[in-house]
Amino acid sequence: MPISSTSAPNPIPTEGLAEQSPSKQRPLWGWLEPLVLLGPAGFWLGLLLVLPALVIFQLSLVPNIKPGEIVNPSGLDNYFLVLQPDYLRVLWQSLFFAFGTMVVCLLLGFPVAYWIGQMAPKKWQNLLLWGFILPLWTSSLLRSYAWITILRPTGVLNSILGFFGIPGLKLLYDWPAVFIGMGYNYLPYMVLILYASIERLDRRLLEASADLGANPVETFWKVTVPQTLPGIAAGSLLVFINTLGDFVDPELLGGASSGTVSRLIYNQFLTIQNWGFGSALSMVMIFAVSIAIALLIKYGDTKTQI
Repeated sequence: MPISSTSAPNPIPTEGLAEQSPSKQRPLWGWLEPLVLLGPAGFWLGLLLVLPALVIFQLSLVPNIKPGEIVNPSGLDNYFLVLQPDYLRVLWQSLFFAFGTMVVCLLLGFPVAYWIGQMAPKKWQNLLLWGFILPLWTSSLLRSYAWITILRPTGVLNSILGFFGIPGLKLLYDWPAVFIGMGYNYLPYMVLILYASIERLDRRLLEASADLGANPVETFWKVTVPQTLPGIAAGSLLVFINTLGDFVDPELLGGASSGTVSRLIYNQFLTIQNWGFGSALSMVMIFAVSIAIALLIKYGDTKTQI
């Protein structure tokens, strides 16, 4: 009898199974992974930030509401009240302090950050940065009281000036004292962010600019600034965001002549007890800070690492 040859069965493809089994579980893990990682932080963020913001927004729609009264939103009257000249002046003064402090910190912080990042010896850079971080270990309230001791008419500064026969300066309880205190408190943030950007400067471009005949000023504006522009934007916006809502420095160093939105909100909630108008002012501040944060995310140095 002829022996019939049996053909070998076709092999079962395993590549498809190997690729399909993880994919069936992947959608479930794709939902669980962000939920497990972001869930706890998202819960506290919603509880302590989003929910209070919604409550403040609801209160801002109720004119002249007092503590314990029924919340019945009725319109935008509180927001129209913000547009009155007296309140607009306070808003502009807060923007003036925030923008001015940002400029002061940028002008003072850039040379320091450049020196630390490009000119200081490597072994001293960490120590110099640590020296800028050290004041942040002290409460901002104590730092402001220290500046009161320095700037008051009989303080340290005028005593030194008097020793050399120089007339004393009247700085306390005026806008120069506010800029001094806020600039001192927020300068370390500017220096740290600028250092992280300047430290990554490509020295070859600086050398090439000098070889092509550019003077130091031209090299600075055409080579250094474009490379560090994301860090400048990040540091400036960070300082602006923090100083816009600062309450301690204008209150202690500026006195009654330096009214800010933070002080106005404080008065509405705790003194006058007009929670509706205070909530409207708070929402205006939240909106302004949100715009600044959006600009920080868009133009900030996302690669900066401190």
